[in-house]
Amino acid sequence: MYAQEAVQFLGLGEPRMVKKLMQAEPEDTNYLLNPFLKSHNVRILGSGDEWLVFGHGFGSDQSVWQLIVPHFAKSYKILLFDLMGAGSTNPHSFTFSRYNTLYAHADDLLTILDELGIDSCTYIGHSMSGMIGCIASIERPSVFKKLVLIATSPRYSNDGDYIGGFEMEELHELFAAMRSNFIAWITGFSPKAVGSDIQSWPVQEFSRTLFNMRPDIALSICKTCFASDLRPLIPQTSKVTCLILPTLKR
Repeated sequence: MYAQEAVQFLGLGEPRMVKKLMQAEPEDTNYLLNPFLKSHNVRILGSGDEWLVFGHGFGSDQSVWQLIVPHFAKSYKILLFDLMGAGSTNPHSFTFSRYNTLYAHADDLLTILDELGIDSCTYIGHSMSGMIGCIASIERPSVFKKLVLIATSPRYSNDGDYIGGFEMEELHELFAAMRSNFIAWITGFSPKAVGSDIQSWPVQEFSRTLFNMRPDIALSICKTCFASDLRPLIPQTSKVTCLILPTLKR
């Protein structure tokens, strides 16, 4: 319902999928028969001896990587999946009591890797998926060769001398806006989060995936993401090879 309203309100179209990405599907698709993998919309692409695993951030899904994956598909096996609660997953599979911490998503990630028999990979995580990868790598360090973290933070709220980016009052206002009018919140939040005009393709893509989420699930995940304080895990995380952080203040 919300995706249809988004199309009408913003003039959003279908996601612009790259043909090279679609053509990279492997011949063996038996993994699609696995109920757990299917629930996370797991896709295996590319060819090569090493695995790249991509984890998307809050409000998006695996389509966020559609312009990135083709550059790696010829040299690596690529695993794409959707976090439970993303608009592309079945909302009835989202258990609020389970997914109120990022640890549940990390357990899902490890289960996906186990089901596919992946015992070594480089993990690329954006936003909340960066910390999900950190949690998983601490629990199973032998599986993760490297972690590439994009716009990842262990805590998004300020705390004394620690700058997370948001004051708690700002986060409470954000949550209230989501509860009050989800559609209006998206139209204001998406351009600020992406840093572009609402009619730009990146903002439209982010708006589309946000609109696909059920509002109560989006609010729950947003609270989990922004209310988490995982700073104690940082000293235990030894696999981070690359950390990409935005420096422009929105």
